[in-house]
Amino acid sequence: MTQEMQFKTIAAQYCGVKPEDMTNDMRFREDLGFSSLDFMSFLGELEDTFDVELEEEEVVKILTVAEALALLEKLQEE
Repeated sequence: MTQEMQFKTIAAQYCGVKPEDMTNDMRFREDLGFSSLDFMSFLGELEDTFDVELEEEEVVKILTVAEALALLEKLQEE
């Protein structure tokens, strides 16, 4: 499973959109229906799954799936 599909599979647990139907331009709140609590739980799961540490100042800027994937990729390169 690719990293992107693994990411979308985790995200799908918090919304009604299947991983294969999720597009990178979807917004977490508006398109996927994430609540603030959902988003924070999702971020915690990402940290555990991908062994990264997400900084709050970076996370608050994330609106779309693509932005979250880009941040995840950047953190894994460090």
